[in-house]
Amino acid sequence: MNTVVDAVVLRPFRSGPEDYPGMAAANQRARDAAGIEEVITVESLTRDYEHLVNCDLATDLVVAALGDEVVGYCRVEWRDLENGGRVFALVAMLDPAHATEPRYDAMLAWAEARLADKARAIPPSARRPSAMRCYTFGAESILASVLGTRAWERVGHGYEMVRATLEDIPEVPMPDGLVVCPIGLDEPSRRRVWDAMAEAFADERDETEPTEEDLRLWLSDPNEDPSLWVVAFDGDEIAGGVNGKIDPTQNAHHGRERGYVDAVWTRRPWRRRGLARALIARGLTRLRDHGMTSAYLGVDGLNPNQAMTLYTSLGFEAASTSYDWRKALPPDAAPRETTG
Repeated sequence: MNTVVDAVVLRPFRSGPEDYPGMAAANQRARDAAGIEEVITVESLTRDYEHLVNCDLATDLVVAALGDEVVGYCRVEWRDLENGGRVFALVAMLDPAHATEPRYDAMLAWAEARLADKARAIPPSARRPSAMRCYTFGAESILASVLGTRAWERVGHGYEMVRATLEDIPEVPMPDGLVVCPIGLDEPSRRRVWDAMAEAFADERDETEPTEEDLRLWLSDPNEDPSLWVVAFDGDEIAGGVNGKIDPTQNAHHGRERGYVDAVWTRRPWRRRGLARALIARGLTRLRDHGMTSAYLGVDGLNPNQAMTLYTSLGFEAASTSYDWRKALPPDAAPRETTG
């Protein structure tokens, strides 16, 4: 059933070839307005949507259209968390030129109702402590206002941080007994890195339980290049790593040569020994050797492992902000106490 709000129609998703171009364009215009580094393309959106978890595009996605033009969308899903909880998440996107409070309010009304239905469909015996979650870019004042009006609570924040130059990378010694070894292109080698990363990130705030679809999405990314990864070993054990990444499409969009420090991770037995600092320095050098002149990364502002302090000490500065929001599910959909 379609909903009309100020001439914009919220309608069901039709097909990738028909809707993805407009969805990607609206998403990217919102990112550009907010100063976000990451770029969304039809190809990246298609790849993401081929590996969704607990999301049926026929029922869990609505498209915002103004005549024949797609100007936004809203999608919902649920994921289990490493802390034993469950999150019912929504993504709401509107081209800033078409973003109004009534349009966002209609999107959120649909999303909240759909998430409640998805939660109720889970048998009571299989339910976990749960809540609804949404993210906004720091510059998305209209969506933030609507979330506040609808009793959502802002509970966290994150940053994209930029290191403006790669000309003064410090030399940081590796901790005793640890060595950097190359990672093969074969799937078993990359899967081993994936498993080590998943273990390292398990205690991050609101970390989702990794699934096979998540792994397949990661393996399918053409910009995941093991030659840009710096992985440390302690004998046969992987201790930690830094996964560098270069996205030519993103650099062309922004008109610069900027690498991405996609993941910084250390397994618990090797923490507090300076490993992350040593690996980041090597990762930045590797990006520079591949022609990059600057680098960026994303970080949870509430990271429990002093990540912000580490990145700032290595020359990164916050460039953009995002916020995460939470709202309780209706009592009949989440009978237990809500959590992250």
